[in-house]
Amino acid sequence: MAAVNPRKPTEPRVKTLSIHVVTWNVASAAPPLDLSDLLQLNKDNLNLDMYVIGLQEMNCGIMSLLSDTAFEDPWSSFFMDVLSPLSFVKVSSVRMQGLLLLFFAKHQHLPFVQILSTKSTPTGLFGYWGNKGGVNICLKLYGYYVSIINCHLPPHMANNDQRLEHFDRILEMQNFEGQDIPNILDHDLILWFGDMNFRIDDFGLHFVRESIRNQRYSDLWEKDQLSIAKRHDPLLREFQEGPLLFPPTYKFDKNSNNYDTSEKKRKPAWTDRILWRSKRQPRADPHAQRLPAPHFCLSLRSYVSHMKYCISDHKPVTSTFDLELKPLVSAPVITLIPEGLWTVENDMLISYSLTPDFLSSPWDWIGLYKVGLRHINDYVSYVWVRDNQVSFSDGLSQVYFNTSDIPETEDQFLLCYYSNNLHSVVGISKPFKIQPGSFLAQDPLGEAQPHI
Repeated sequence: MAAVNPRKPTEPRVKTLSIHVVTWNVASAAPPLDLSDLLQLNKDNLNLDMYVIGLQEMNCGIMSLLSDTAFEDPWSSFFMDVLSPLSFVKVSSVRMQGLLLLFFAKHQHLPFVQILSTKSTPTGLFGYWGNKGGVNICLKLYGYYVSIINCHLPPHMANNDQRLEHFDRILEMQNFEGQDIPNILDHDLILWFGDMNFRIDDFGLHFVRESIRNQRYSDLWEKDQLSIAKRHDPLLREFQEGPLLFPPTYKFDKNSNNYDTSEKKRKPAWTDRILWRSKRQPRADPHAQRLPAPHFCLSLRSYVSHMKYCISDHKPVTSTFDLELKPLVSAPVITLIPEGLWTVENDMLISYSLTPDFLSSPWDWIGLYKVGLRHINDYVSYVWVRDNQVSFSDGLSQVYFNTSDIPETEDQFLLCYYSNNLHSVVGISKPFKIQPGSFLAQDPLGEAQPHI
């Protein structure tokens, strides 16, 4: 190809992204064998674009943490094994002791997801211990600022004021000093979820259990501590939540659907919650005139618990959202084109075009991936862009790609351009095949490898 013209900017159309949010206190248990219901894989027409998964009380013993530092933890590996064949890539993750937050997106969205920051905020032991607190991923999604927070707040009925204090503290700590990122309250969307540990006040155990048995959940809502707090706290009131039309998710006997039968007989409660705050979301007002559809609008499709999972004393809770937005970034900054017919016998050229405002780095690299990659480090091979550049002109560059370490396979491949300055994938090719041939020698040992 003699030249590649950068894509001309066009008026972006409104997109709808479907996002599935999971929160689950797993009580140190290993993953169950089947997570299809939790991830909604049994719904044919769901067409999800992204998964946001937050776990609490993962196994956080010393040996487990050391092992997870060197290798993926069992839960992350399990989710990647399930989601990667469906074209979902683990874009980012953050862990603090028992808290884990994972963000997956379908690979076509990767050039439009920029991870800006990951952060841990411990609140246990006067702010020095991470058994309680929050973990956060801050990102730009098609140009909009989005913050995702997974939290675990203090337990027990009497600690409601402490829970609210920790909620405020986690929010206050999400500042980004020295970075060109607005305050979290100026982000377009905040997704906040986790084991918030809010309980049901006043009502006795017998009344609560009878109300649950007869599915009279509305009898319990008015004494739910989070619902009460939202009525009195102006900032907390800005966070929305779907209706609690499912049984309280805590506390169950493990391996059963029976509420606590131990001597303590803890009162059931909706401890596991999913909230959101949209900066651009119009407030519901039955007396106001209907406004035009906004360019950024989050709507709740479902808010449910999943009673079939019994490995923990908590039941998982999920929400599925539709995010309607008009992209502020509608074209990738890098357009990748694999030149000609790729074979494992011939070194190849990769052409790519870039937008004029893109600032490249000597540490940028292009990775070759099998379709179904688990995460961005899951490359088959790679090249450093500057070291392997063979030509460049206005808006067009070419790099040399050594194919000697590419195995013969019938799989399809993708090329991804990773920007070191932006800490994210900024370009992705269409899938293609590599023609089989003779298998050549591996690259010399000791060469530096890109890593995130």
